Amino acid sequence: MRLLFVVDPLPALRAYKDSSVAMMRAAQARGHAVWATTVDRLAWESGTGVTAAATALALAADDHDWYRAAAAETLRLSDFDAVLMRKDPPFDIEYVTATWLLEQAEREGARVFNRPRALRDHSEKLVLAEFAGFAPPSLATRDAARLNDFIEREGDVILKPLDGMGGRGIFRVRRDDPNRNAIVETLSADGARSVMAQRFIPEIAVGDKRILLIGGEVVPHCLARVPKPGETRGNLAVGGIGEVRPLTACDREIAEALAPVLAERGLLFVGIDVIGDFLTEINVTSPTCMVEIAQGSDVDPAALFVAALERACAS
Repeated sequence: MRLLFVVDPLPALRAYKDSSVAMMRAAQARGHAVWATTVDRLAWESGTGVTAAATALALAADDHDWYRAAAAETLRLSDFDAVLMRKDPPFDIEYVTATWLLEQAEREGARVFNRPRALRDHSEKLVLAEFAGFAPPSLATRDAARLNDFIEREGDVILKPLDGMGGRGIFRVRRDDPNRNAIVETLSADGARSVMAQRFIPEIAVGDKRILLIGGEVVPHCLARVPKPGETRGNLAVGGIGEVRPLTACDREIAEALAPVLAERGLLFVGIDVIGDFLTEINVTSPTCMVEIAQGSDVDPAALFVAALERACAS
């Protein structure tokens, strides 16, 4: 197959840990041709359709010199066997525009994973409302009074922006925090932006577990991201330490409930976050942790992804 990866600029990808690079390498190992583009190189023109200035890649094992790129060619997305949308957030208007272009490419015959409509429909924070039975007490609002009532009621909460990633903009706020009002005002931009509030889960001390769902199946090991001393965030981007672990019975219950539902909606690859026994996020844009799980277990999530992609394209 000929595969097009829509990613961040190639020089910015850290090959030693990047899941998109792991997917590319696994695809090449299976004999597939790997191409890459970026969202700013997508375009639509009447009479032609959706195109991308795309580059054929040859992948190497050397993480410092991991690819060779051919000259860019402008090609229709429908000329590829599959298009993989792996652009990182922010989920801004340009990201949404990219999903509109990808959805038009679908109408022209392209196979896009994760499906662009599903990317738009599944806010990684707010989609939790659909699966609230697995989640801690949560609130999404821009109303400072409601946020403060929630903090009063729960006593110890996490506040985070709806469009954040990598732990950015996350605050732990206690009922007696003297900076409480300032944090609420800053995160909500004085009521202009919605905020997610969740009860603080003490089990974060032993890890925020990233569990991978691939093609409707659950990867049996997760990456527990343990906060460094003095932190409440386990994200690797802010210094969390990753530990590969087998799933607990509760982890598996949550993951197996979500996996077929999300796969049916066109979400081929999903990363859910579980702290203790609670589901806290559902990541659909560009989930990570494939490399760490492969290094710490006998499971290769990137190879599982390519196999699932092959099945999806054959169906």
